[in-house]
Amino acid sequence: MSKTNKPLDLSNALNRRTFLVSIATVAGGAALVACSANNSTNASNNNNNQNTSSSKKYALAVVGGMAGVPFYEMIKKGAEEEAKAQGMDLTYQAPKQWDPVEQTKIVEALIARKVNAIIISPCDNQALVAPLQKAHDAGITVITVDTVLGDGDYANGSVKFPITYIGSDNTKGGKIAGEVMIKAIGGKGKVYIQSNKPGTSSTDQREKGFKEAIAATNGAVTIVSTSYDEGSMDKATQQTSAVLQAHPDIAGIFGTTAFSSEGAAAAVKNANKSNAIKIIHFDSSQQGVTDLRNGIIDFIIGQKPREMGKIGVQYAIKALNGDSSLQKNVQTDFVVIDKTNVDTPESQNAIY
Repeated sequence: MSKTNKPLDLSNALNRRTFLVSIATVAGGAALVACSANNSTNASNNNNNQNTSSSKKYALAVVGGMAGVPFYEMIKKGAEEEAKAQGMDLTYQAPKQWDPVEQTKIVEALIARKVNAIIISPCDNQALVAPLQKAHDAGITVITVDTVLGDGDYANGSVKFPITYIGSDNTKGGKIAGEVMIKAIGGKGKVYIQSNKPGTSSTDQREKGFKEAIAATNGAVTIVSTSYDEGSMDKATQQTSAVLQAHPDIAGIFGTTAFSSEGAAAAVKNANKSNAIKIIHFDSSQQGVTDLRNGIIDFIIGQKPREMGKIGVQYAIKALNGDSSLQKNVQTDFVVIDKTNVDTPESQNAIY
């Protein structure tokens, strides 16, 4: 599927206070998840005909990035719902910490169990290549959701064995966050990025998109630094607190994950600067929504993890049934949420 999006009219979007961003294609190297136009499709169109019923009963496994994270729990929920509807067995596991070593152990155990398919959010786009290649070589269907392996181009890139990537165009999402930030702080000022861990494709891409948007201001908005909390909210709070002390005139903070955002928000609240610093929270967790309603954060960039899990199961079954026509890249949408639209159906469907 090949469509070209019209340029984002941010003023109109923010005046409406709600918009969905269709991300049906990604051009060339603009995003690590980019694929050729022939190998990418939008999830809303892709789901029009998902008759995946099978006379065979398959053992499916979903592996999240980290236990206890609401985003991955919602991927699990979507996958479980679809597996039940299709009459399939499904298990879910995730490492206790954001740790590719622990996630590799889970993959190895699933190989030993001889599951039919692994639907995984890799903790590291390089470290998980070898263990998942081993799974593929053992005849296990591999699908990635939210994060990718290698450069994410499963048609022409360095890693080709996964059936597909299902998830957001995270570079686009980061760019949206940057454009929202620029508008929110009045087009000038200092901003800070609180992120997860280098090598995690989704957050790497969000950083990239955000920085591209900020660079387009030609110096009117500057990024003072980027810190990495490795999935620890406490560490995010400590890091943000240190940055606030070093740069008391910061105008905005972008958190690339729910934990990063919530940790940063706690630091801002502790410093009594909630009214002075604009915070953009990536991922629409319940805590993020609570912080939004309480005025601690200002915007949420919401994804659709439940849809990712659902489509992941659908694609796994199709692949196991011998369908060789599956798209290599299925992209889901975003919704920008603020106080004025948090209760709309579009926003509520993105909250987990």
